[in-house]
Amino acid sequence: MTLQEQHQLDELGYVVLESCMGSELLNGLRTRILALFEEEGDRAGSEFRTEENARRLANLVDKGEVFRRAIVLPQVLDFVRRVLGADCKLSSLNARSADPHTDVGQPLHVDMGAVPDDKGYWVCNTDPLAPHPQEVLLTGKAGGIAVMNAHMWHGGTANCTSLPRLAMHAFYCRRDKPQQQYQKQLLRPEVQAALSPDARRILALDDPMNDELSAAVTVRSGFLK
Repeated sequence: MTLQEQHQLDELGYVVLESCMGSELLNGLRTRILALFEEEGDRAGSEFRTEENARRLANLVDKGEVFRRAIVLPQVLDFVRRVLGADCKLSSLNARSADPHTDVGQPLHVDMGAVPDDKGYWVCNTDPLAPHPQEVLLTGKAGGIAVMNAHMWHGGTANCTSLPRLAMHAFYCRRDKPQQQYQKQLLRPEVQAALSPDARRILALDDPMNDELSAAVTVRSGFLK
């Protein structure tokens, strides 16, 4: 992490990491996500939320080894920990494909309606920014990752192109806050048994405090209505 990247994340709330994941991981993620859209059909995204003008997928950690590699990328976690501190965890892992030829974007929101508290920030996401007179539009090539302080107002712009626009949201939160999606409850036993120690920790699978915080949580997206 360069000093310039640190400053941008601290002062502007986001930084874009170009080609961070490499072609093998990128292709694996794309292939599996497109297959899941076909497999799940109308049920796609039902574990989290559905959305007009976009297709959703949710609970991705449970749906492929390629996703379990994606949530522990060291470079990405370095930036997330810059926002949240060393003790963070994955809150949810979802995908969103904005439909082509639409003129309506994702509404402005802060994730989970989160407000910083006396310990500082507690959510961090990868997500594009959205319409505002002073908007900043993030653009990038496939394989790039935008790390974003999720307390910042953001949203997805309308997709006016002829092709779907696919993104994956790896949403992290501070250790003392509930997960957006309770991973221990969602992940099948065989998936949990095969996870590395690093993955188990980032998913908070062996954390009694997380069990207490997250077991009864109601999913919150933070979208304004």
